[in-house]
Amino acid sequence: MKSAKPAMVAATLAASMMFLGSTGTASAQCGKASWYALTSKTASGERMNPSAMTAAHRSLPFGTKLRVTNQKNGKSVIVRVNDRGPFIKGRVLDLSKGAAQQIGFIRSGHTSVCMERQS
Repeated sequence: MKSAKPAMVAATLAASMMFLGSTGTASAQCGKASWYALTSKTASGERMNPSAMTAAHRSLPFGTKLRVTNQKNGKSVIVRVNDRGPFIKGRVLDLSKGAAQQIGFIRSGHTSVCMERQS
């Protein structure tokens, strides 16, 4: 098995720690999100279900629950990280089509969101 490069490990750890303050409480991270609706296997090994409330994040552990809020309309949804991505520069999260529909950005394809880790 190939080992991860030290820089990649450090970047992954730093991105994951953005959600934890010095007291260990959750904090919000904001950025651009898009949606996708494939039916292939996710990086976690489960089949992608476009209507499920799931998300792809570059570094958070699989199973992490996030409250994602659309900054344009205030709607929010709780999703579970089960895939890796997004792979487009400037985006922080890919949501399933079902989650994107619930917070109202299917037509535009992307929106500004804030996400907060849930316990």
